[in-house]
Formats: sequence, C-alpha cells, structure tokens
Amino acid sequence: MTAEPVPTPAVGTPSSRDSGDQHIRGMARGGGLNLVGAILNQGAVFLVMLLLARFLGISEVGQYAQCYAVLALLSLLSLSGFRAGLTRFVAVHLADDDPAAIRGTIRLGLAISAGSATAIAVALAVAAPALAAALHDPGLVTGLRLVALTLPALTVCEAALAATRGWRTQRPFTLIGQIYEPGTRLVLTALALILGAGVTGSYWALVIAGWSAALLALGALARLMRRVAPGPVVYRPRQLFSFSTVSWVSSLSSTGLIWVDTLMLGFFANDEIGVYNVATRLVTVAIFVLAPINAAFGPYLAYLHHQGRADEVRRIYGAATGWVVRLSLPAFVALLVFPESLLTVFGGGFAAGAAVTLVLAVGQLVNAATGPCGTVLNMSGRVAVNMYDNIAALLLNILLNLWLIPAYGIIGAAISWAISLAVVNVARVLQVRALIHAVPVTLGMVKGLGAGLAALAAGLIVRLLLPGWPEQLLVGLPVAVTVYVGVVLALGLSQEDVMVLRTLRRGGRRGGGGGVAGGGGGVAGQDRPDAPAANLEEAAR
Repeated sequence: MTAEPVPTPAVGTPSSRDSGDQHIRGMARGGGLNLVGAILNQGAVFLVMLLLARFLGISEVGQYAQCYAVLALLSLLSLSGFRAGLTRFVAVHLADDDPAAIRGTIRLGLAISAGSATAIAVALAVAAPALAAALHDPGLVTGLRLVALTLPALTVCEAALAATRGWRTQRPFTLIGQIYEPGTRLVLTALALILGAGVTGSYWALVIAGWSAALLALGALARLMRRVAPGPVVYRPRQLFSFSTVSWVSSLSSTGLIWVDTLMLGFFANDEIGVYNVATRLVTVAIFVLAPINAAFGPYLAYLHHQGRADEVRRIYGAATGWVVRLSLPAFVALLVFPESLLTVFGGGFAAGAAVTLVLAVGQLVNAATGPCGTVLNMSGRVAVNMYDNIAALLLNILLNLWLIPAYGIIGAAISWAISLAVVNVARVLQVRALIHAVPVTLGMVKGLGAGLAALAAGLIVRLLLPGWPEQLLVGLPVAVTVYVGVVLALGLSQEDVMVLRTLRRGGRRGGGGGVAGGGGGVAGQDRPDAPAANLEEAAR
C-alpha cells in the first residue's frame, strides 16, 4: 500500500523547525547510544590487538590481520548488498505502513545472505591452502578455515542487525554488535592467550563470539517483528535486488579499500604487515564516531528523503558531520603529535609504524571532515553513484599499491590508501552538494577545527618539553584534551548543540517521539527510535 503524501513544511517556518528539532533529538538518542557502544567496541578491538602484540609478535599479528581481512571481504560478498538494502527498505515500508512488504523483505534478505555465506565458506575452507601459498604464509591455513567457520554467523548477524536499524532503533546494534560481540571476543582471546593457545585460540574466539552474536541478533529481530501487524507476506525481489546489487558492489569496493593493502602486502611478502595493521587499527580509533553516527543518521535520512523533506535532510546532514568532526578531533591530535608513543604501547618494535600512522591519520581526517556523504548517496537511492565512487577509489588504491609497495613498503601502502580515501570523499561531497544543495561545513565544525588547532599546538609544546615515552602520553593527552574542550566552550555552543546535550542528559527517555512525525499505524510502535527494542545485536568489525 502507498502512504498519503506528507506535506512538507516551508523552509524556516515554526513547524519545519520543530520537525527538524525532533529529528535531531531522535538522532542524538540513537547516536548517543551508538557512541557509547562504539567507545566500548573500539576499546575491545584495541585491547585484542594489544594482547596479540604483547603475547605473540609482529608476524602473528600479521597473520591475524590477513585472516581478518579475508573475513571482512567475504562477509560483504556473502551479504550481496542486503545490509544497506534491508535497512533502507524496512525503513521505507515502515513509512508506507506496509507490513506485508516488511516481512517479505526481511525473509528474502536473510535467506539469500545465509545461503551465499554457507557456499562461500565451503569454498574458502577447500581453497585455504592455495590462498595461504599465494600470501606466502602456509601458517594461514588454520586461520582461514576458522574464518570460513565464522563467515555464515557474521553474515546472518549483520543482515539481521541491518533489518533492525530500519526501525530507527540503535539498541540491538549497540548492545550486540558494539558491546557483546567485541567484548566476548576480547575475553575469549585473552583466555586463549593466557592458556597458551596462541593465534589459533584467537581465531576460535572469533568463531564463538560470531555464532553467539548471530543467535542474539536473530532474537532481536524476532522481537521487533512482533510489532508488525499480522497478515500475508509480499515479496518484491526486483526492488530489493536492484538496490542491493549496486549496494553490494559499492560496499565490497569500500571494504576492499580498507583491507586490500593488507592483502597486497602479503602478496608482496612484506614482513611488516603486523606493524602496518597495528598502525591502521590505531588510526581507526580516531574515526570510530563515524560508524555510530552513520547508523543513527541513515534510517532518518531514508525516511525523510522518501517523504520529500529536503530541508530537514540538509539540516541533519550538517548536524551529523559536525558531530563527527568535533568528537574525533582530539584523537586526531593525539595521532599527529604522539604517534611513536602510542605505537610503543604495543611493543617497541611497532614504533617503526609512526610514519604510517601520520599518513593514515591525514587520510582519515579528510574522511571525518566530509561527514556521512556516502550514507546520503545510499539512503537517497543514489547507490549507483556511490558504487562508481567506491570502485574508482579501490582501483586507484590497487594501482598506487602496485606502484608504491615494492619501492616503499608499508609507507607506500599508507600513501596509496590515504590518497584514495581523500579523493573519493571529496568527490562524494561534490555529488551531495549537487543532490541536496548542501555542504558539510557548519559554524560548529569551524569552531571545532579552531579548537583542534589549539590542542595541536599544546600537544606539540608538550612533545618538545618531554621527549620520550611514557611521559609524553601521560602529560600530553590530558593537556591536549583540556585545551580542546576549553576552546570549544570558550567559542560557545550553538542552540542545536545545547538541545542535543539536553537530550543525551535525559537519556532519551522523554520527548521527541522518535523524530519522525506521522508514521504508520499498521506497524505498532515503529515510529519511535527510543521505543523498547529487543536488547541485543551484531558482530561489528
């Protein structure tokens, strides 16, 4: 069934402003919960790498990184693009009050994802010796086969969690994907290393955490489905496949951009893969806020764009970008000023990756400053544009790696990745500007950048005065953060910032109604992102 068109309030009118405030508050609730989850998630990932580095060594960290790269790429291959498709079409069918299409979309997406993941897992298990030989490390065979055992669980988990995000609730994603799965993996990895199981034990930690998270994710989705009015099932495969196929290629290319350098270092038999992976994971910590804000932002964007509320789309795009930049800048300052000291935490041998950390941090800083531009393209139905962007970036990265890795090793891989990431994100910003006539530059972002420069200067002063580990970190990090927060407060918070902080302080328990006016009555409770969801979900990377 098709929903009645929802009138779009005129830009700048009180009703438009109130509606925009409602969406911002809804995003703040979901984004705030996701942010807490992301902090815990990144903390767990950081500690897993730290444990591997401290208990094992650079070569074993490199093995783990390559197996994890294969898992990340094959999980997206298995999902066939349904991660974005499930989120988008569940949100759209909820907006249209079409419970039959909701059930059909979810059943189709889960069935195909599970089937393809199982087939690919069998193929990987059989081909593990050949792939290990291609990566110049026969010791990878066991890890690759345990990755194959993990793959169906990870795929089903991500598909189920993608569907729950269509309800504009972030609780299952955060509680399962951001807290349970990485936390369980951390505990099991630590136990395995303490018991002397080595890197093989860390692979088994992936298997157990992945399968248990998948069961919890399916339970979370089942609880949300109880809100859907009973009735027949309607399958619309053409609609889902036309979107998801393009989204699949786009996501595969995007994830390839993240992991292809690790695999290419293996193909070139580079013995510094472990150092490179620790540096990349360290830089990933700086941008951890992007994923939770994207997760909160995407369903709102899909809903509002489907309703034709362009002014509200522009507003939440600017708000989301401002949050990403201001929340990530202190971490970027630390990476740019204290790279050697941060890497020394993992062991003295990893400090050799300081230059890699600097190069990667510059690329990720561009990624943060451009905001969720890829999500804007995807959730507004321009997945083909995003796909071409990602393919171009991946090809550029591969070509640069082929040129630079043989000559410069891990520094060449870092330069290739940073250039590719910067180019694709600048291109997306220009495309979003043409699409919704908005750029991700707000007054709040400019204030944040000013505060970041002040914190950078303070950090450099500490570095000059205290040349050495661990003094630089123990003194420099608190000084940089204090200066950053002080300058942000001195420059003043906007009315929107105050509204977001008040919403977070209330814990999202009152007001707002979930940020989407209207909503369909046929799907009970679906229009509240803060409505009690089944408290569980997903295996996040």
